[in-house]
Amino acid sequence: MVRIRLRRMGAKRRPFYRLVVAESSAPRDGRFIEEVGIYDPTRQPAEVRIQEERVIHWIRQGAQPTDTVRSLLRHEGILKRMAEERRGSNG
Repeated sequence: MVRIRLRRMGAKRRPFYRLVVAESSAPRDGRFIEEVGIYDPTRQPAEVRIQEERVIHWIRQGAQPTDTVRSLLRHEGILKRMAEERRGSNG
């Protein structure tokens, strides 16, 4: 299964994360298919940059976001926009 998850980067005690699309069997910081954003919790406020169109593409292809990534997508409003688009196209 393909997942959208966080890949840890940075130095000890100074982490930042990249949002990547990867096979669920691949190691956390190992092989990935595509990088779709970044998340830096050490900044105030936390920096989040997501390539919305690529994330939507992968979710439509069946990729499952992890709980943490789902939370970030919800915070950025991407899941809400996807749901509105889906509702608009059905009516």
